Amino acid sequence: MSKVQLNVLGYRCERCAHEWIPRDTDNAPRVCPKCKSPYWDTPRKNTDNLYQPVKSKELTAGSQGVDSMDDEKILIKMLEVDDMPMGEVMTKAAKATKETVKSKQPQLEGGAIAFEGECQLTLFNRKEIRRIFHKNEWYFSVVDVIGAITETTQPRRYWSELKTQLAEKEGASQLVANIEQLKMPSTDGKMYLTDAVSVESLFRLIQSVPSPKAEPFKRWLARVGYERIEEFQNPEIAVKRAIVNWQIQGRTDDWIEARLRAIVVRHELTSEWAKRGIEEGMEYAKLTNIISTETFNLNTGEHKTLKGLTSQSLRDHMTDFELVLTMLGEKSTAAIAQTSDAIGYNENATAARSGGRVAGDARRGLEKQLGRSIVSKENFLKEKPITKKLPSS
Repeated sequence: MSKVQLNVLGYRCERCAHEWIPRDTDNAPRVCPKCKSPYWDTPRKNTDNLYQPVKSKELTAGSQGVDSMDDEKILIKMLEVDDMPMGEVMTKAAKATKETVKSKQPQLEGGAIAFEGECQLTLFNRKEIRRIFHKNEWYFSVVDVIGAITETTQPRRYWSELKTQLAEKEGASQLVANIEQLKMPSTDGKMYLTDAVSVESLFRLIQSVPSPKAEPFKRWLARVGYERIEEFQNPEIAVKRAIVNWQIQGRTDDWIEARLRAIVVRHELTSEWAKRGIEEGMEYAKLTNIISTETFNLNTGEHKTLKGLTSQSLRDHMTDFELVLTMLGEKSTAAIAQTSDAIGYNENATAARSGGRVAGDARRGLEKQLGRSIVSKENFLKEKPITKKLPSS
């Protein structure tokens, strides 16, 4: 048998230099089989001096550096996501928590799912409260709520006076603007326009009503406020449920806003990692630990231990400062990975170290200015009652 030389066409990856012969010769490969890069056929950009640590003085807010900051709001303005209106943050956070919402099919049968215009009576402490399904969420009659949580015998008059006060009160005008007049059935069986608000607005509204029933009502509202609403009807519903739970736990509006923005930034980072050949799961966790270590000098496990957490979410127990620095580290990591065109775990680990250093430098500058540590033992766990042991006989 004589030997002959055959010329076989194959492919060479521009990123890792891997060469291979494809099984499918009709279509160009989608990714490199070795480094998994979708950009295998695009030459790498110049990466000279790419991963040099960024010093805190380079991070400026106007003409000020990190060392001059005395408030986390200055730090958060360094993040592009802070310019995003809260409505857009809500939408993006919802997308991050329910990526496949559009393809989700109804899981409930027949009339179990609420429909537009549906009216219902609900009971709080044996008091009837009307609600109507509007714009893919429940709206509650304000007059009914006032009657249920106060001792007044004239809830309409009470609400009329309160609404006037809120309209004149600084910062409460938007709450009044969120009130909608919706037709609901009255005791005479006829439909009348009634002041109604969503769950979010109702939570804010009852802050202005002095009543010992306010806290029990919040817990009741958290339970019934999102009944029979599925994410395919309202993609933001999972986020709204989380907001209600955070409000019940006493989180501030600033903390809630920071938490939502952190969800958006995290989603942007993991989307970037997915494009760059990072495997979800172990590699995501390892890269997250790198960012955390550079930012706080603690990996995520050590940070949880410091806060006394076990199975709880670390980010749900971070302070405002910790959330902002976490965002800064992850936002910086995503930007560096993009700029450097990082592919595969090792290159993205280098980007994560650089991104984490950006946040770490910011933390050290802020700690120097404040004269205290930003890394906190604080958590939102309820304090456990102290029980004394009986002396042994």
